[in-house]
Amino acid sequence: MTVESTAARTPRRSTSSGGKRASAKKAAPKKSTEPQLVQLLTPEGKRVKNPEYDAYVADITADDLRSLYRDMVLTRRFDAEATSLQRQGELGLWASLLGQEAAQIGSGRATRQDDYVFPTYREHGVAWCRGVDPANLLGMFRGVNHGGWDPNTNNFHLYTIVIGSQTLHATGYAMGVAKDGADSAVIAYFGDGASSQGDVAEAFTFSAVYNAPVVFFCQNNQWAISEPTEKQTRVPLYQRAQGFGFPGVRVDGNDVIAVLAVTKWALERARTGEGPALIEAFTYRMGAHTTSDDPTKYRNDDEREAWEAKDPILRLRTYLEAEGHADEGFFAELEAESEALGKRVREVVRAMPDPDLMAIFENAYADGHALVDEERAQFAAYQASFAEEGGK
Repeated sequence: MTVESTAARTPRRSTSSGGKRASAKKAAPKKSTEPQLVQLLTPEGKRVKNPEYDAYVADITADDLRSLYRDMVLTRRFDAEATSLQRQGELGLWASLLGQEAAQIGSGRATRQDDYVFPTYREHGVAWCRGVDPANLLGMFRGVNHGGWDPNTNNFHLYTIVIGSQTLHATGYAMGVAKDGADSAVIAYFGDGASSQGDVAEAFTFSAVYNAPVVFFCQNNQWAISEPTEKQTRVPLYQRAQGFGFPGVRVDGNDVIAVLAVTKWALERARTGEGPALIEAFTYRMGAHTTSDDPTKYRNDDEREAWEAKDPILRLRTYLEAEGHADEGFFAELEAESEALGKRVREVVRAMPDPDLMAIFENAYADGHALVDEERAQFAAYQASFAEEGGK
């Protein structure tokens, strides 16, 4: 497949003798309906060469490929269990990643331990790669905590519900990394819908001006809730980077090997002082935006079925089988592990205790605050009044 990037191109001008316009216009070549992107594994499971990015996965082994496959399968199983739990009334809401496993696992596995990750609220696969317990992700969606993990333990920030704001947080953090002289990088995730937010444009500006070591990773699943991407932009999203002065690349977001390679490229250049980059992972949201959404009201079955044929997990399985890298024993063992994960997630969620009602006042200020103390006392008295009424 071809690579499309934001490298400058010299426009060609049609000329004729004497400088006059040609009398007959040539028919314009038909444009391909398929986007040009970096691809190393076709939807049919065939490995293809890419002179620019092959080097970043040249050392990938059969064990590595099986590990990537395992990551995607277990992430999908966890996601399916969470969706079911929400439907059963165990979670207030859930944002599914179905169909985006390759984009998340490929990019997540490209990061180093000392890199810092800023997610939105759908990066369950990236959280898996960073070692965050899947059960901890569900506490927020059940309403029993404000995140469930210490961001500094895994260098994985808490989920961000405010659309696009984490790109600014990531940029500021990356500027700090540069001032500290560290050789680590920062990666910020957002979706095609968030790309329309002013926060993202500001983050692009600051990161470019200060040459911040940050990678902007846009998962273009083509639908910002019910709004298609073509209603938000006149150009492919990765081309926006050119206007801010840093490179942008579009990668097949359903190709875990290509995503791994491109993200490694972007993170390495960030670590070595070459500044920011934008990756647009062209993928598809197979399910609803969240469990409160009904995608059948704005998407047709033909579109969904076309993307089902590009399933990232099936694609890698086909390759593994064709190359003799995995046998039925491996897949059977993984299926058993998947079942065990689903069972554990269900048990952990249903056993989560109700939150401490007074916990909302914790960590509001690092050193405490008189007004917060007053509000805490008022709320405690309010809660106590219910117990008094019940005792009468």
